[in-house]
Amino acid sequence: MNTSFVYFIGFLVVVGGLAYGAMLAGIPQTWILVGAVVLIGLGIMSTITNTKRREPSGDGTTTTTTTVREE
Repeated sequence: MNTSFVYFIGFLVVVGGLAYGAMLAGIPQTWILVGAVVLIGLGIMSTITNTKRREPSGDGTTTTTTTVREE
């Protein structure tokens, strides 16, 4: 399992817990659904942002390679 999958599953557990708490508090189901959809959208964006591949930092220098063809 990669880290983005685990991160998103954890986020879904949090959203589920919040939705359950809202249901116990007597909030209408429509608003719970709206909140869950918004939070899942934020979770997807957060997952992508926090688990994207990082560029190697290196030492700040770049290396170029030139190929010369002899005929």
